[in-house]
Amino acid sequence: MKKLTRPFDEIRKQAVEEWNRLWNDGRAVIRVESATCGRAAGVLQVADAVQKKLQELNIDAKIVNTGCIGLCYLEPIMDVTKPNQPSILYHSLDPKTAASIVEDYLVKNDIRADKALCSLGSSYANLPSLAELPVMQKQTRWILQRCGLIDPEKIEHYIALGGYSGLVKALSMKPHEVIEWVKLSRLRGRGGAGFPTGKKWEVCRSAPGDEKYIICNADEGDPGAFMNRALLESDPHFVLEGMVIGSYALGAQVGYIYCRAEYPLALERLRTALKQMADFGFLGKDILGSGHNFEIRIKEGAGAFVCGEETALIASIEGKRGMPRPRPPYPAQSGLWGKPTVINNVETWACVSLIFQKGWEYFANKGSESSKGTKTFSLVGKVKRAGLIEVPLGITLKEIIYDIGGGIIGDKEFKAVQIGGPSGGCLPKVLLTTPVDYDSLSSAGSIMGSGGIVVMDEDTCVVDIAHYFLDFTQKESCGKCVVCREGTWKMLQLLKAIKEGRADSNTLAKLEDLAQIVKIGSLCGLGQTAPNPVLTTLRYFRDEYEAHINEKRCPAKVCKNLITYYIIPDKCEGCMICLRECPSGAIRGGKRMVHIIDQEKCSKCGVCYNVCPPRFRAVVKVSGEHMNTPSEPIPVQRRK
Repeated sequence: MKKLTRPFDEIRKQAVEEWNRLWNDGRAVIRVESATCGRAAGVLQVADAVQKKLQELNIDAKIVNTGCIGLCYLEPIMDVTKPNQPSILYHSLDPKTAASIVEDYLVKNDIRADKALCSLGSSYANLPSLAELPVMQKQTRWILQRCGLIDPEKIEHYIALGGYSGLVKALSMKPHEVIEWVKLSRLRGRGGAGFPTGKKWEVCRSAPGDEKYIICNADEGDPGAFMNRALLESDPHFVLEGMVIGSYALGAQVGYIYCRAEYPLALERLRTALKQMADFGFLGKDILGSGHNFEIRIKEGAGAFVCGEETALIASIEGKRGMPRPRPPYPAQSGLWGKPTVINNVETWACVSLIFQKGWEYFANKGSESSKGTKTFSLVGKVKRAGLIEVPLGITLKEIIYDIGGGIIGDKEFKAVQIGGPSGGCLPKVLLTTPVDYDSLSSAGSIMGSGGIVVMDEDTCVVDIAHYFLDFTQKESCGKCVVCREGTWKMLQLLKAIKEGRADSNTLAKLEDLAQIVKIGSLCGLGQTAPNPVLTTLRYFRDEYEAHINEKRCPAKVCKNLITYYIIPDKCEGCMICLRECPSGAIRGGKRMVHIIDQEKCSKCGVCYNVCPPRFRAVVKVSGEHMNTPSEPIPVQRRK
């Protein structure tokens, strides 16, 4: 398609007209949330069933594929809009139910209250509005404002709802004025420790040399984190607009998006968005007649966690092995190909778009004193309402977990929350009132990171969790630093010894000393933060470590070597279910005989515990205890 050179006002007018036609041409509209989370839950099969039902009923309706609205715990999701009626959002669908909803609502005017969650407009037909749902009441949807509501593959939808007006505003300013706006907003980087974005831009702008680069870091590798992926799949232009604004401010003519290859849908929608931008004059030569030239290239990463670190990411783009280098010089001074380079993550670039669409005052008026704006998080783990959320910075962990997340699954006791991924810290119940901002989390021993929040309940072993996250970072270490490569491995061996009951009274001192050495002596952020889960669990849950070492007991009954399974004679009915299912042949008994477990053969797999009928609950799991049970199977009636 030939590049369009129309004035932006004309482009926006036509986009608004197309958006309005979607809703006002007399046909029903069905939006299907087809991001990765929805697809994993089966939304594509739901969409096929809806399409077949529409054909069967001869209904001329429009199906629109959208991104993720954030209610991942309710997927698959779709919303249905009848002409001149609000959109009704339906949840937890299967193909058969979705097809019946189409017929019931569009033909019979039955709203199907059993599957209707809310109205996407104001309250309607006894349904609350989306904003009135408990999961939404304390959220502030700035970065996620269009997610799940627009077709991410239609640039017109983005433009109609305010998109690219920020770029127009920025191009009307001088480059140094653009940087000043970012500084006034007090935006801090959303991908790590929160370095001031405007300051980073200023350093790059003033660095000698005419050739400069910008990079979008979309190498989201934290276990349980999916904020960047969801945003790229749901509203890619929001991120790309910010990159173009940054390129103008810094005088960069080439930018890169470094996105891991494990995000195929995000990459697909990014490529579509880049083509549309070029067609509409937002990318390429003489952008919107400003004289500014800029192109964006995509670099697919191979999934190395260390490539989320700036200098390792740069090395990967340059075709080298992804390994960090010493800093200074920082990338803003000498980065890609040795040229000044600004690297910001996905959400930071979207924040830039928002700042220029709404004004720096708008952004700076939300959040805490030291941390302005909002932050997106993936809320996962033992929480009832898992999903993608966005909250003003300064909100407490308790509000996120209980008011937004709905509390702990099964109403169990809260144990801890890991925030910041493998590089973050594990915080206990006494810190639930901690404000979620950069400085407060740092004081507690954690970091904001990219925004993963993993909630743990009473059945979680903190030693096991520390081992899990350290195992991840140890495997992801590039191996360049001896301190990181060998130190994390040795720490892992110490944690394994604690889990297996082989540790002694000196183990904790060794573990703490080693953690501090790794933290201080590592070259990059991966090694420097790898000990955080260990240090915070030692800080807040030391008694649990001591129970493993001194009592050979796992309080949460998770560590296999410290667990013993017994069959309680007074409860066993000799049903033989556990005997048949035991993979190691460790259970002896017969029908109507009290079974026993041969502890030498028991592999501690827990199958017997899981399959014992709830009405009996004859199999128990204990740690640090010994129970007297019969040495041989006995008839059930004898124990009565």
